[in-house]
Amino acid sequence: MPSPTSTEQRSFVGVGGKRPNVLLISADQWRGDCLSAVGHECVRTPNVDALAREGVLFRRHYAGAAPCSPARATLYTGLYQMNHRVCRNGSPLDARFDNVALAARRAGYDPTLFGYTDTAPDPRGHDPHDPHLTTYEGVLPGFTARQLLPEHEKQWLSWLRSRGRADAVSRDIHIPVGAAPGEISCNAPAYSTDETQTAFLTGEFIRWLGEQDQPWFAHVSFLRPHPPFSVPEPYSRMFFAADGPAFARAVDREAEMASHPLLAFGLPLIDKGGFIHGGKGSIDEWTPEDFSAIRAIYYGMIAEVDAQLGRIWQALKDAGAWDDTVIVFTSDHAEMMGDHWMLGKGGFFDGSYHVPLVIRDPHQPKTHGRQVEHFTSAADIFPSLCDRLGIVPANHVDGDSLLPFLSGSEPENWRDAAFWEFDFRDIAAGIPERHFGLRSNACNLAVVRDEHFKYVHCAGLPPLLFDLAEDPAELSNVAEDGAYLAIRLAYAEKLLSLRARHLDQTLAYTELTENGPVSLRP
Repeated sequence: MPSPTSTEQRSFVGVGGKRPNVLLISADQWRGDCLSAVGHECVRTPNVDALAREGVLFRRHYAGAAPCSPARATLYTGLYQMNHRVCRNGSPLDARFDNVALAARRAGYDPTLFGYTDTAPDPRGHDPHDPHLTTYEGVLPGFTARQLLPEHEKQWLSWLRSRGRADAVSRDIHIPVGAAPGEISCNAPAYSTDETQTAFLTGEFIRWLGEQDQPWFAHVSFLRPHPPFSVPEPYSRMFFAADGPAFARAVDREAEMASHPLLAFGLPLIDKGGFIHGGKGSIDEWTPEDFSAIRAIYYGMIAEVDAQLGRIWQALKDAGAWDDTVIVFTSDHAEMMGDHWMLGKGGFFDGSYHVPLVIRDPHQPKTHGRQVEHFTSAADIFPSLCDRLGIVPANHVDGDSLLPFLSGSEPENWRDAAFWEFDFRDIAAGIPERHFGLRSNACNLAVVRDEHFKYVHCAGLPPLLFDLAEDPAELSNVAEDGAYLAIRLAYAEKLLSLRARHLDQTLAYTELTENGPVSLRP
């Protein structure tokens, strides 16, 4: 698409000629079903619920990819993985793509970051010895970083030491008091509820908020409820192992692994240390009771983040900014949390990709409290913010604006299915490539999922088909069932058509004529 004209750049003013503030909040690894507003049987999220009562809740919102870097690339650029090509943590984001921070700058904001974006920089613009090329935890181009908090958490640890926590010298501080490294425990760590990473970032944002005298754009990117699974009192004991719905999984790990080659390969590789600090070995050593105990801690971590969101809502009200601020709350991806004997994110199950989305626009009070059942995507966030600010993305995007839902209308020709991708290549070590005997470009899958069926197309492995009406837990792959072959073909064609429609359209809508370039805005 062409760059926005000066008229377009002036059109982002809000009611009364004033630009809105914009607050984009992302939690990390928050499941879309873990909201009391959507009826979770034990998790209570009063502050997200309060936002939903004054905004719009999107019940069928899905990440575009996993893990963190690919998911966030879709969130920030509005592109599907097939176009942004961030395939895994460490895949660079092509510098030519527009993103939410660069667009905000064109709208006259200084977009400010609290947390992280997990954006590996394009190496073509850097010297090979540049230390920025040694990590995927870079900052999305366009953001001013006010308070970084990457996964090593050194900034938070330093802050804890300044508060007298002399033992905050490493991430070992996440080990619950009285527990051994790697032990699953509902004991609290040494730090308090006022000293969590979430409380630290919240405080930094609130301090910054007090400095603002012009419309602002902020992105608060919380690390939690991402592991390690550990949280202070009262959240560490807020839930019990018996709490929560039944796990969606096969009768045992062996049956789960037998259902598809990707699961047979991937399940044994999930490491305890990625979830309980100090853990060693595969999670296949954990019992069903262990998974239940971990889930109770995860629920407590969600409650802790929700409490800090309440601090932000109150700070905005105290600053007189609540009715001038567009708020977007979402997550980058979700968390399997014991479903299908898995922890973490990736693969093809809904548990990794169904995430929350609540948008509050104070200038659209007629739709406050609305709940949307249409399928929406992380790719919709960027074009929605551009639409709200009256600017145009500088290149093709795959998502669509959600503003019609916020204004109370029904968009025409809205998608009838969710779509996401997962790339499991390993450029540095080549482990899956060797295991499956595949080239890297065949180590990927794509999913199309509607109300009735879910089709998973793997580039180099067998496909999967789930009859969601009969099998909502995704336990029975019917791709090879003769009774479903026509349905499998129809969904394969649906996926093929979707991918064909979303090939990069940046210049495809431009034609050079004898009168000069003619461009069509789709």
